[in-house]
Amino acid sequence: TTMTTTTHLQVSASASSVDEGSHNKNTSSPSASSASSSSSSSSASLKKPKKKTLKELREEGGIFTFNTPIGALNPYAIYYGLLSLALGLPWLVALKSCQLLYFITRGRVDPKRRLPIFFSQIWGVLVLRLSRSYPEMENLQVLEKFYEEGRPAMFVANHCSWMDIPFLGATVGWRNYKIVSKKELGAVPILGSAIRIGGNIMVDRLDRKSQLQTLKQGINYLKKEGVHLCTFPEGTRSRTGRMMKFKNGAFKMAHKAGAPVIPISIQNSNKVMPTGWMFAMKPSYKTAKVVIHAPIESVGKTEEELAEAVRQSMLAGLGDDQKPL
Repeated sequence: TTMTTTTHLQVSASASSVDEGSHNKNTSSPSASSASSSSSSSSASLKKPKKKTLKELREEGGIFTFNTPIGALNPYAIYYGLLSLALGLPWLVALKSCQLLYFITRGRVDPKRRLPIFFSQIWGVLVLRLSRSYPEMENLQVLEKFYEEGRPAMFVANHCSWMDIPFLGATVGWRNYKIVSKKELGAVPILGSAIRIGGNIMVDRLDRKSQLQTLKQGINYLKKEGVHLCTFPEGTRSRTGRMMKFKNGAFKMAHKAGAPVIPISIQNSNKVMPTGWMFAMKPSYKTAKVVIHAPIESVGKTEEELAEAVRQSMLAGLGDDQKPL
C-alpha cells in the first residue's frame, strides 16, 4: 500500500525497514529507563535467527510448504507473489511516466510528488484486497477526525513483519505521505524507483551527514510542506514479534517541527508472514489488526518524554506476546 507498501515481490530479504539515526542516549528520563528495561528484548530480536527446519515451516504453512534459498513458499505465498508481480509491472510503468513528467516540466508539476504515492497506494490496496490481507482497523475515526484539522503528522508503528509496511500505508490512506527508508532499499527494482520518484527519504545509516540531511528533510516535510511522514522507530524488524527499543530519529523530527505523533500498534503481522518466508503464508484477514491511537502532541514535551508517551500508547495496543519481556 503505497510506496511504503513497496514490493513484496523483491523485498522479502529487505523487509527490515527504516533505521533513522542513532540509538537514544542513556539519561535519567522515563524514556531512558524504559529503553533500558527493553534492551535485552531488543538484543535478542537482533540476533540472526536459527534457520527453520522444513518440519517447522510446515507447522506454520501446511503440508504443501517447501523451502527455497530465499524463503519458504506454500500455495498461498505463491499466489501472493504472482499477484504482487502482475500488479507491479503496471505500477512501474506509472512510476516511470511520473519520472518523465517531472523531467519534462523540471519539477514544476506536482512538486510534492503526490502522483507516485497515489499509484503506489493503488498497487498496495489492490494487493491487500485481492489477497484477503486487508487488516482490521480499530479507532479509524481517530484519523478521520485528525485529518479534518489539516495538519501533518509523524506516523509510527511497531515492526515485526514485512506486512507492516502495506498495513501502515493502508492505515494512513489516500494521503500524500513519505516514508523514511534505509539507503539500501534504493537499489531494489521497482521499490527503489518508487522511493526515489515519490520523494521519500533515504538515509545512509553509516554516514552522519546523511543522517543530518534526513533530519532536515523530514522537518521540512512536516513543517513547511505539510506532508505526513511514516516510519518504524525500532529501526529494524523484530525477529521475536516483541517490540524493541526505539531510536530517536522520528521523535527528533516531530519535536523540531512541532508536529504531533500518531502511534499505531500492529498486531500479529508476524503470524501472517513469519521469519523465513518469502511472502505472506496466509491471508491477514481475521489474524492481523491495526490499532490507531490518539495523536500525541510534541509541543510542551522533551524528545524523551514524547518518545516515552508514544511507546506506552503503542504498548497498550499490543498483546502480551508482543510486549517486551
